[in-house]
Amino acid sequence: MTTGPISIAAYMRQCLTSPDGGYYTSQTQGRDQFGQKGDFITSPEISQVFGELLGIWLVAEWMAQGRISSGVELIEVGPGRGTLMDDMLRTVRNFRSLAASIASVYLVEASPALRDMQKRLLCGDAPMEEIDIGFRSTSKYSNLPVTWCEDIRFVPNDASKTPFIFAHEFFDALPIHAFQSVAPSPNEQPPTIPTPTGPIVISQPSSASRTPQWRELVVTPAPPPPPPPPRPPTPLLPPPPTTDFDTRKIPTPEFQLSISKASNPSSLVIPETSPRYKALKSTPGSVIEISPESQSYAAEFARRIGGSAIIIPSSSPRPASASPPPSSKSAIQTTTTTTTTKPHPSGAALILDYGPLSTIPTSTLRGIRSHRLVSPFSSPGLVDISADVDFVALAEAAINASPGVEVHGPVEQGDWLGAMGGRERVEQLLKGEEGEEKRKRVAGAWERLVERGGGGMGRLYKVMAIVPERGGRRRPVGFGGGVVGG
Repeated sequence: MTTGPISIAAYMRQCLTSPDGGYYTSQTQGRDQFGQKGDFITSPEISQVFGELLGIWLVAEWMAQGRISSGVELIEVGPGRGTLMDDMLRTVRNFRSLAASIASVYLVEASPALRDMQKRLLCGDAPMEEIDIGFRSTSKYSNLPVTWCEDIRFVPNDASKTPFIFAHEFFDALPIHAFQSVAPSPNEQPPTIPTPTGPIVISQPSSASRTPQWRELVVTPAPPPPPPPPRPPTPLLPPPPTTDFDTRKIPTPEFQLSISKASNPSSLVIPETSPRYKALKSTPGSVIEISPESQSYAAEFARRIGGSAIIIPSSSPRPASASPPPSSKSAIQTTTTTTTTKPHPSGAALILDYGPLSTIPTSTLRGIRSHRLVSPFSSPGLVDISADVDFVALAEAAINASPGVEVHGPVEQGDWLGAMGGRERVEQLLKGEEGEEKRKRVAGAWERLVERGGGGMGRLYKVMAIVPERGGRRRPVGFGGGVVGG
């Protein structure tokens, strides 16, 4: 049992996915996190057009890659209710060649309650069976096998397959670490790290003690709130009215953020993984949020699309005219050859989430309950917790993981949906709707998706694609490119 401070990552993981009362994994009767009656509403729940446009993007990318005739896999991580995948499959069935090429659908889902919800929507009354990697049923669309896995690592990775991976509002819920740059203290002691055999003092060069250092922001119990002041006797006056925004109804946070007193393994390693983080270290007070788990997922996407680099050492005779190095005892020269685990990159990943276009997220941890922002440290397990996505970090992780991919974006969701023909699709739907109220609802839902004012979804949400490497010769649809036949 943990009794001391814990990282934000550990706190998020416990609150969101713990089998004992986690926000997403809880099976409380009648509880639904999504929709108007839940805590938040996602783009696929707002308008069917959203999922249809993702299906069209899949068709366009499949065409651009040569209309692959078999072995196509659809993978969605964090599928929510299953609405997005349902809209995509409904759209794709209109393109028979692509529909015939799809071998299977994989849903990466850790919540048993959400898995059951997805199964009812996608598979109806078809039976579900437990298999070695998770659960399997049959889609109501073309009898496709649908497989549920708790982690993408359990999804089979076959280099001969073509995976199209979709991640909508998935990365914002993955755990983050937060760090703050702290100015040096003249009396600061060398940091120690506890180990099973006792504390180990980390020796530092004298120059390190004169430069700012990263300290991790950790979650600690909040002090008890002060007692309320005594109420003056006013027998003739009624109590003041309360409203939905009455601060007296807001739960007092049970936890708070504190800064570590010394360096720990996370603060010594994680912020040193990118020049973007290192550049802020010299500015005391700088705060950065980093999600190693998000970067791992982006890297996994890239490896499935473009393969992993393999360095093969080989030996070749040294030319007779060449002089051997002074320490050489052999005329054999060692060289290396680089290849990949996937000789023919194929597939793509589409990531849609909220976060800045290029800057590092800072102090974005938030809680959401009943469609309102609340403290992420109140009512653990009952509040959705999320943080902005660092798209540049995802792009770096993908490119570093595979030589066979390139990244496009991020671009704002409003621009992307417009480039995909969203407005034309809405106009088509409006022509088929009868009744002014329904027409207003369809048009209003679209405007909500592309609205750029204030915190509008069209500006706040971003879209990024990972596709096979083409030397920048082809841009995907929605990112400046057009539909090509491959």
